[in-house]
Amino acid sequence: MTLVQYGDYFYLYVLVLALIPAVILGVLEKNIKYYGVFISILMIIAVMGMGKIFPLFLIGEIVLIKGYSVLRKKTDNKYLYYIVLFLSMSPVIIFKVSAITIERSIGFIGLSYLNFKAIQMIIEIYDEAIKEVSIIKTLYFFLFFPTLISGPIDRSRRFEDDLERKISRNEYINEYLYHGIKRIIRGIVYKFILANLINALWMSKISEHITFSSSLNYMYAYSLYLFFDFAGYTAFAVGTSYILGIRMPENFNKPFLSKDMKEFWTRWHISLSKWFGDYIYSRFVLNSMRKKRFKNRFVASHIGQLLTMLIMGAWHDLKWFYIIYGLYQGAALVGTDIYQRKSKFYKAHKKEKWFQYIEIVATFHIACFGLLLFSGYLFGS
Repeated sequence: MTLVQYGDYFYLYVLVLALIPAVILGVLEKNIKYYGVFISILMIIAVMGMGKIFPLFLIGEIVLIKGYSVLRKKTDNKYLYYIVLFLSMSPVIIFKVSAITIERSIGFIGLSYLNFKAIQMIIEIYDEAIKEVSIIKTLYFFLFFPTLISGPIDRSRRFEDDLERKISRNEYINEYLYHGIKRIIRGIVYKFILANLINALWMSKISEHITFSSSLNYMYAYSLYLFFDFAGYTAFAVGTSYILGIRMPENFNKPFLSKDMKEFWTRWHISLSKWFGDYIYSRFVLNSMRKKRFKNRFVASHIGQLLTMLIMGAWHDLKWFYIIYGLYQGAALVGTDIYQRKSKFYKAHKKEKWFQYIEIVATFHIACFGLLLFSGYLFGS
């Protein structure tokens, strides 16, 4: 029998037992990372079973990362970089395509998030932000079980800095353990209580027959359900990470209080939006301006926003409603930018409280409609 990560109370029971030695080590001011590697391996086996695909992926990516780090010291050849980058992305590309061609018969849960880690390291090796690659640290970076399935998406350099940080007893108890337990309790409230209640008492009772009324009802229900379910998962992941001595970045920060869609994407699935912003959007815009592809930086930014969100939509899956979702989010970002730059009304009132409340309500509905598209409800999926 395999466990469902953060999926039920039995998993939580197993998790609590697994974390007790980590707490003892932290209180005794001992390094937790070796126990972290050990328990990560056990938890991965418990969640994934004894399959062969995950070990093959892990070995392949680490060999590729370590090998390229050696080659990068000898050459900055762009074609070699592109080949290595494509090879690092190939598992997730094959996985996504297999959903269409052979009913997703390959892959494993968490593949996409692990692939983000590999791609990030290859890019930063090329940029020379990463100069040395430790196989042991990289292995733990990939194996770290709290964020295995759905993030948050961490960065290797930040993760390794935490590994080397010496934590005093008081700091561990008052910061790591306190914040870890606090977030796990939040996860229980969000995922097991609020998300389950919304699903059982509201969302599951909405008719599958699509009307304006049912669509509006489903939009609100699904948006709140997805937030509490995913933010609950994230709270578990961040809390567990803290107890293991790793200060995992937050993934949600009151997204439904955002005043515009640009702010929304700094509050919703923060690690994903930052990853796409750093490694796709920013690079595309800077490269476009350097090569003068567009007449000004605003056009470059708008094309970059559309492209980035389109790729984000396709990353979720190669189903057409995810593509529509990505284009919608890109258009919402472009529209927000044009409106804020050109609207005299916005510039005159943007600092006034009444206007900000209207912005929050409007942004909430724009975001929720995007999540309705994401749900597939309108398309019978």
